[in-house]
Amino acid sequence: MSITVWQAREPGAPLERAERPMLEPALDELVLEVLHCGLCHSDLSMLENQWGVSSFPLVPGHEVVGRVVQVGEGVDPGVIGQLRGLGWICGSCSHCGQCLGGTGNLCPSLEATIVGRQGGFASHVTARQDWAIPLPEGMDPAVAGPLFCGGITVFAPLIDEAVSPTAHVAVIGIGGLGHMALQFARAWGCEVTALTTTLAKAEEAKRFGAHQVEALDNLANLSGRFDLVINTVNHCLDWGAVMASLAPRGRLHQLGAVLEPIQVGAFDLIMARRSITGSPTSSPASLLKMVEFCVRHNIRPLVEHLPMDRVNDAIERLRRGDVRYRFVLDAAAVAKG
Repeated sequence: MSITVWQAREPGAPLERAERPMLEPALDELVLEVLHCGLCHSDLSMLENQWGVSSFPLVPGHEVVGRVVQVGEGVDPGVIGQLRGLGWICGSCSHCGQCLGGTGNLCPSLEATIVGRQGGFASHVTARQDWAIPLPEGMDPAVAGPLFCGGITVFAPLIDEAVSPTAHVAVIGIGGLGHMALQFARAWGCEVTALTTTLAKAEEAKRFGAHQVEALDNLANLSGRFDLVINTVNHCLDWGAVMASLAPRGRLHQLGAVLEPIQVGAFDLIMARRSITGSPTSSPASLLKMVEFCVRHNIRPLVEHLPMDRVNDAIERLRRGDVRYRFVLDAAAVAKG
């Protein structure tokens, strides 16, 4: 038996349909039959080998929703048939201090779903059982995929850093990450400000949860305002203005993978005890809490669906920024015409 994959043979190449041998789950692993898979900007970075960790042929896709169809040794066969979600991380060692301490996303032996492995733009994918998160009742599997990478990325700074519901939170960028960050921060109870270069998105940002919307180039007039700034964009900003917008003990949480160094003066940190943090998704425990939180507060990404065989169209449109706000590729759908 074989499985179907969509793979790029070299950096920048379009994805091609191919057949590979059927996956066999290792110890503590399960096999998901892919039903839906989101397209993330990190997939583009991997396809272009921007981070220097890609290996080809590359099968991207790490926002997977699938059905458990096979399990390896150590996995309860009773989970066969369950719907589960899989994000950037597909495994960790389970026995180091980080894993045992509940921060498995910081494990030194992490396995990433599309680094040295086959991702979710395929008919099947494997993962360690604790990183394949059961979908709770009430969660729509057709739109849930982006939550397992983009969603947990913006939920992590709230839950893992125990942000107060009285905090004033700003979100830079109303895009694939930002539109979910606004929903999470509003449901968390915070006062929420959207910072954007496109004020035409203001009304939509307010529907996502922003109490107010400000132009990003107006940061100089927002001095000392925010307890937390979540930056979702991956290009350089006026870092001095960003730091000045923080209240005493305020924090910039950097999520966008900016390739250039972030230039911050020492006094931006020393005076008023400001800080900069970042996070690589989060732990299985936080993922479980996130999906429960989403159902409770009706948080869902705004997605556009395309059939899996139009994945190259989705990639080209994402490169152009032509999506509001996430693509989801549907495995069972076939393009018409």
